[in-house]
Amino acid sequence: MIAAAHDWAVTHPGAVRPNNQDALVSRADAGLWAVADGAGGHRAGEVASAMIAAALDGIPSALGSEESLVQIRLRLAAVHDALRARAAEEGGMIASTVVVLLVRDSHFVCLWAGDSRAYILRDGSLTPITRDHSLVQTLIDAGSLSEEDSERHPHANVITRAVGGDEPLLELDKVTGRLVPGDRFLLCSDGLSKTLDLATMALLTADPADPANRLVESALLAGVRDNVTAVVVQP
Repeated sequence: MIAAAHDWAVTHPGAVRPNNQDALVSRADAGLWAVADGAGGHRAGEVASAMIAAALDGIPSALGSEESLVQIRLRLAAVHDALRARAAEEGGMIASTVVVLLVRDSHFVCLWAGDSRAYILRDGSLTPITRDHSLVQTLIDAGSLSEEDSERHPHANVITRAVGGDEPLLELDKVTGRLVPGDRFLLCSDGLSKTLDLATMALLTADPADPANRLVESALLAGVRDNVTAVVVQP
């Protein structure tokens, strides 16, 4: 059964970018939400993220949780193949990160590739659900880079996994969990997570009226230099 949910979703090109290569999916009818952040030259990233959003928007709302998960994986794999084929013809890279949240009954599932993130707000604390597929995260895991220095690393924007990326088969990480009354989820592109600190994001995600808009507005006020997207879900 699909749980009734409140959701808020906002995307913005940011303070200096000419176009928005982020895309979002807000499907309360299907218990499905997603954020995609395009990568590649010119408008290639915009194409990639839009293809992801269109694929997920096409999932029927009446499917059960297992069927929905199968559809998410199949549709993202098809986009991955299409983007790789197009990149082979045109040259360069056409890819996008993705983070997907599926909520059914008393459980949630999160799937992702790249550095767009999902967080859970529980008892006033905002905790990451996802772990970035990025060069700096690999260096942090190896012990050669600190969390504090990661944002200043010259390759802080390099991702190691994406829809349309180098690997022939798309690999999505997965986390599942049980819902607790009062839980909220935040899905966002790295324009948000690299601009606002965790405490600020927690405070704004808890806003009772319009948390997604407040998050994006705060990032803009802080001078975010990337596209910025926030999707907040309260099952």
